[in-house]
Amino acid sequence: MTTIINYNLGNPKSIQNMIKHIGGGEVCISNNPDEIASAKRLILPGVGHFQHGMEQLQLLGLVDVLKKEVLVNKKPILGICLGMQLLTKHSEEGNIEGLGFVDAQTKKFKFDNPQLKVPHMGWNTVVFKKDSQLNNGISLNPRYYFVHSYYVECANQQDVLCTTHFGHNFVSGFQHQNIFGLQFHPEKSHKFGMELLDNFCKI
Repeated sequence: MTTIINYNLGNPKSIQNMIKHIGGGEVCISNNPDEIASAKRLILPGVGHFQHGMEQLQLLGLVDVLKKEVLVNKKPILGICLGMQLLTKHSEEGNIEGLGFVDAQTKKFKFDNPQLKVPHMGWNTVVFKKDSQLNNGISLNPRYYFVHSYYVECANQQDVLCTTHFGHNFVSGFQHQNIFGLQFHPEKSHKFGMELLDNFCKI
């Protein structure tokens, strides 16, 4: 069972529909700690403000169960967009601590060039930096759909799964052991996004 964590940010239903469409096995949406504990793998989606996201996870009593299942029981987790950022140690959005599952920081895009509009929105190319179960069988330089004003900076380069260029190269995906993060939206990225989600559902 793949469990998509519902903490009232974003649209987990679109991810659920995509997984059903690709035949990715059983999938549910839940904020029940017992259902999260019994899942085989977890997806943490999200669109919105980092501090509000952390506050919602705390309010729903999900932080402790996530730490146990991901850090102790080593269940695969995939953070998408805000969900990826919440897996980092800290964000400039709200100046608040994150879950800290990956040694990384979430920072705001800051550009002097007025042609670089924030948020970074639309299709962009991803360059994979290492082989992973997540990008198995995916062709070189695929394109995915982005909507974000903040980006992740990893302390350890070996955690960088892929990068994208917007003003400068930034981490558009990471993997640290069983912990995966994608800054873009695979559920909105057609063929390439389907491949990524299908790969995750096989981990």
